Amino acid sequence: MQVVRCDGSPASVAKLTRALAEALAGGPAVLPVDGAVPAGTADIDWAAGLPEPGPGAALVIETSGSTGGPKRVVLSSAALRASAAATHRRLGGPGHWLLALPAHHVAGAQVISRGLIAGHRPTVLDSAGGFRPERFGAVAGELLAATAGERCYTSLVPTQLHRVLGEGDGGALAALRGFDAVLVGGAAAPRSLLAEARAAGVAVVTTYGMSETAGGCVYDGTPLDGVRVRLDPADARISLSGPTLASGYLGDPARTAEVFVDGWFHTSDLGHWDPDGRLRVLGRVDDVIITGGEKVHPAAVERVLTAQPGVRAACVVGLADPEWGQLVAAAVVCADPAGLDAGGLGNAVRAELGAASVPRLMRELAELPVRGIGKPDRAEVVRLLGAGTFA
Repeated sequence: MQVVRCDGSPASVAKLTRALAEALAGGPAVLPVDGAVPAGTADIDWAAGLPEPGPGAALVIETSGSTGGPKRVVLSSAALRASAAATHRRLGGPGHWLLALPAHHVAGAQVISRGLIAGHRPTVLDSAGGFRPERFGAVAGELLAATAGERCYTSLVPTQLHRVLGEGDGGALAALRGFDAVLVGGAAAPRSLLAEARAAGVAVVTTYGMSETAGGCVYDGTPLDGVRVRLDPADARISLSGPTLASGYLGDPARTAEVFVDGWFHTSDLGHWDPDGRLRVLGRVDDVIITGGEKVHPAAVERVLTAQPGVRAACVVGLADPEWGQLVAAAVVCADPAGLDAGGLGNAVRAELGAASVPRLMRELAELPVRGIGKPDRAEVVRLLGAGTFA
């Protein structure tokens, strides 16, 4: 197994691209890891003590998920190829890909593998110094000019999309409009953000998936070809099946057997089928708030909050409370200079979801704390709201 450090630079991505091309062709599997090594600390031998992932394996993604210890997800060449083929069929055909995400996460690695499978090495945005809309616009513009008439795609997290839109009608947004599809995943995207992007002419496609499904496998609420979704009738937990599933967890047969059962991967997410047949993800099982004996789904409350004018982002959590068991609390990022209208937001939640879902504590933050590829850091939000620390 090859280990490749990825620090966001084109050189590190080029090394990973070569290794992944070899793996897809039957060579050794590749494990991409975060290339940042803090000053004064020893480098880590990431492969030390790890077993080989076995025949057919092409990619190993290390992830901690939302909770729990590190997991190393083994994806076969067949799973990556099935995912790329299904993605390209859904989007309208193979094309050129621009990598703007960390390559050691599944979404970034999949941009590389989709490009390779389509016959094109990906164009790389140098993100070693962080994501900059103007730099994205320049690189994307060069790709679109060089491939005029051919299909082009990219993948972003909601924070990146927000930053591009926040630049106004400049080069970054103009370039983003030029992509045939912009996949948006890694975290729930506020409806207001998606509406703003579509109104600006950006072809956004929401994705749902995880490392265990080779990344996104449900696009705009509809499973990709070959992917099946079922909801547990007891608790609405989502299970996924199909050719994009991982082989399991490296060196952890017990955990593999727990969640990969009879060709299905049992997620920790809850779901609901909308009237139009699209899957709506309600959030994680362990995020559900029990307040006064009522169950509240944070994702549902967040959707209502971010649909209101003047709200850019929201994170809803449960705080321990002696009377209610848990108290529904919300951190809100406002786009409106007037600031937080807690009363109006509470009324909107009450009208759509009922009184139990109304946050009893609502505070404004300048930005939501995030972890990994851009998911809200709920533990940090709990700490901030519980400590009364706001910005």
